[in-house]
Amino acid sequence: MNLGSEYLRIVKKRFQHIKQLGDKTMEQLSEEDIHWRLNQESNNIAMIVKHLSGNMMSRWTDFLESDGEKPYRKREEEFIDDIPTKTKLEKMWEKGWDALFHALDQLKEEELLRQVLIRGESHTAIEAIERQLAHYAYHIGQIVYIGKQIKNEDWSSLSIPRGRSEEYLQQMLQKHQQK
Repeated sequence: MNLGSEYLRIVKKRFQHIKQLGDKTMEQLSEEDIHWRLNQESNNIAMIVKHLSGNMMSRWTDFLESDGEKPYRKREEEFIDDIPTKTKLEKMWEKGWDALFHALDQLKEEELLRQVLIRGESHTAIEAIERQLAHYAYHIGQIVYIGKQIKNEDWSSLSIPRGRSEEYLQQMLQKHQQK
């Protein structure tokens, strides 16, 4: 094992984890819920997903070969709530993630220090990956927060439920002792 391949393994795992948080949140929400927003200045889940997908398609298509801000991307339109169904939103969500995971699967460890552009700004591939990981985690945190507000007492926790930290710790310690 070397550092480059280990980095790629870990970063794929991190992207899969944050995607899973978004998946598990959207599973709990209705068609109506994905369009709820607090006020006119707030984004709803549909808009955030549309933005994430647009960003992913732009950044990860031809990752090493072209600027991550593609000429065809219409970023401002990503913040218009015009996705008619949850099914269409889920397809858009998956399309973006498919682009990301395909690009990461194609990336070779020796390419991690190559220069890539995002809006004309040069980054190493590692910097670009880390930039996107932080960006996606930020927005998926928003999705989870909005979902939790909407569902209130009907929310199914995505992590350790409140008041159950010690129980969870003991389960994890037992699990690791059995290995």
